[in-house]
Amino acid sequence: MIETPKFEAKFLHPRYWLTWLGVSCLYLISWLPYRWQLALGRGVGRLFYRYVPRRADIARRNLELSFPEMSAAEREQLVKTNMENTGIAFFETGMAWWWPDWRIKRKLHVHGVEHLLQPQQEGKGVLMLLFHFLSLEVHARLHGFVRPAVGLYRPHNNAVMEFLQTRGRGRSNKYLIPRTDVRSMLQALDNGDIAGYLPDQDYGRKRTVFVPFFDVKETSSTTGTLLFAGNANCAVVPTTCFRRDDGTGYDVTFYPQFEQFPSDDELADVRRVNAMVEFAIQQKPEQYLWVHRRFKTRPNPDDPDLYKR
Repeated sequence: MIETPKFEAKFLHPRYWLTWLGVSCLYLISWLPYRWQLALGRGVGRLFYRYVPRRADIARRNLELSFPEMSAAEREQLVKTNMENTGIAFFETGMAWWWPDWRIKRKLHVHGVEHLLQPQQEGKGVLMLLFHFLSLEVHARLHGFVRPAVGLYRPHNNAVMEFLQTRGRGRSNKYLIPRTDVRSMLQALDNGDIAGYLPDQDYGRKRTVFVPFFDVKETSSTTGTLLFAGNANCAVVPTTCFRRDDGTGYDVTFYPQFEQFPSDDELADVRRVNAMVEFAIQQKPEQYLWVHRRFKTRPNPDDPDLYKR
């Protein structure tokens, strides 16, 4: 368990001054009207698209692999919109970490909360499947107003950012668990807690099977979902958080729990998780984190790198 960090004198060391400058700017911007920040985010995203081509290239390649039937013009427009949403996500971090409760709660629109509450009423924990949408920081903050949760956590290399992100992510939730601490995660679920888990990135070869994801027939997909669901008294409940196109806030939706999960078919179970990720992405593809090299791990080390052309 990660305790709420306290400010330390070492954070004032000159090596952190640039970090503090950037964070201070983001903090001040976070007090601007919401729609202004959306507009600023889109502007920053357009700069990403034009001047950080590597990230746009990764997104473009992921879309080519996932949606080969999409026309080149449609794909390029989606890349541009995705970069704009990536810029917005930068400012959403400030909102998630520093907005007071009264301000951010006004942006919350909840759907399907009964799917989250029913397992808890039955005395079960909830393994909440989250996905890497660009509003993930806001999602974590907003979820705490529905039911405070536990989250897996990867420490930041910068001590100041570690301090800030840990405090920010814990503002409306319970506590964080290091991502390698499987035992504490299982204990939280057995205790009836809600614990968030992200199954939709390429985590390499450890605890992995290769199953379809969109049009890529052999995609490295974690079996971590099965590990937690099979060894704890919990239900598996997917959830999404989408930014509304009209600028009125965020739709946080809870979906029906997976029935008879896990089964005795590991490949089918992981494919079922991937199918849920696909369903979520198809609703708002422009808001997904396409800049991650989702298909970098191939079934055999000698297989061609899908990102080298």
